[in-house]
Amino acid sequence: MRETALLALLFFCPLAFSCATNSNRIGVNYGQLGNDLPPPSQSIQLLESMNAGLVKLYDANPEILRQLSGTTMHVSIMVPNDLIPKIASNIAEADLWVRENVLPYYPETMIRFILVGNEILSFNGSQDQRLWHDLVPAMTRIQIALKWHNIRNIKVGTPLAMDVLESSYPPSSGRFRFDISERVMVPLLDFLGRTRSFFFIDVYPYFPWSEDPTNINLDFALGRRENLIYTDPVTGLEYNNLLDQMLDSIIFAMTKLGHQNIKLAIAETGWPNDGDIEQYGANIYNAATYNRNLVQKMTAKPPIGTPARPGLIIPTFIFSLYNENQKPGPGTERHWGLFYPNGKPVYQLDLTGRRSESKYASPLPEATNNRPYRGNIWCVVAKGVNSTELESALGDVCGRGNGTCAAIERGRECYEPISVISHASYAFSSYWAKFRNAGATCYFNGLAVETTRDPSKFHFYH
Repeated sequence: MRETALLALLFFCPLAFSCATNSNRIGVNYGQLGNDLPPPSQSIQLLESMNAGLVKLYDANPEILRQLSGTTMHVSIMVPNDLIPKIASNIAEADLWVRENVLPYYPETMIRFILVGNEILSFNGSQDQRLWHDLVPAMTRIQIALKWHNIRNIKVGTPLAMDVLESSYPPSSGRFRFDISERVMVPLLDFLGRTRSFFFIDVYPYFPWSEDPTNINLDFALGRRENLIYTDPVTGLEYNNLLDQMLDSIIFAMTKLGHQNIKLAIAETGWPNDGDIEQYGANIYNAATYNRNLVQKMTAKPPIGTPARPGLIIPTFIFSLYNENQKPGPGTERHWGLFYPNGKPVYQLDLTGRRSESKYASPLPEATNNRPYRGNIWCVVAKGVNSTELESALGDVCGRGNGTCAAIERGRECYEPISVISHASYAFSSYWAKFRNAGATCYFNGLAVETTRDPSKFHFYH
């Protein structure tokens, strides 16, 4: 009975707010984790050339905020995770942060969102849980500080990942995790509802598809399968793409906690344009297809919304502006960009939504890795790396005492050829093979790459 009542509230509550105050212009996440990225002046020019309506930063970078002055882009800035406890406990710290990071640029730079932290509910250590406790108090104090300065048009939120849900399929089963539902999500939703702010969610159809490609159709994940319909068995709502399913699972989760009117914003979404050899589906064709379909959906007039909230405008930020070569983790982490660091587009994308698929001038390269790679893969030293850094990494890997480097010790079977590159390639491959199931990646601070060529037979760096 309670489920039925919740669904009734969801579908019959007026959503007049959804079209009144929001713009359906598309935004872009401007990350800076790269040592080869162009200066902010060039980056802002790129954003303007794409007709980006929004831009989201992962800090409050002064140079970028100055460059954005006088543009028409609505700007989102971020309070870093490590400042949350200090701001939560002291209103003076919140006021200081606003004075230093908002007042010097506002209103010439059109700051419209302040995001407190980044995906802090995705981490579960004791220190992380302290951040959980401090999140809403910090958001509240930032909101108060804005009011002190008579700033009324900046919304305060926090971007969360889809792992805040313990159930998301079917969408009607959407439910927040037990460990955060009452102690974090209830006060967070109360704050968002009271301040008429947005629930910011990072939502990537690529990840559920790549984890279960047998049961999730690729076209459904890419948002291009109009004739493939999934019907939610509880609500009868029909879905023709995975993004809508994921968004509606958040809507149902909020509804079950008594908040059926909080607006959604997509803080991050996109599709990787490349990745490691075993990361199938990460290619330019799929990335362009997903983002083009996304733009068409989110800029449609009248707004499309989702099956649970038709007609809803959802502010959306694509991740990301550049391929960022210093992001750790698997190869996809460094390949979400719309542009290469040299300013060349990875593929053409019209953020206005006015260009149909047939109007793009250049054909997309064929997707050749939409199925798992079945051959052998090795992890070897990348070309052109710094020798000092490589020696340090080799010492670190071999010094962990797990037998990784036993075969390259003096007199052992892989000791020759005697070179740092050969020894490091062996050590990287050995360590990666041993610990990849526990989350190890072939990255080693950018010193290693994957290869399908057996390094014992092809010493191609010598």
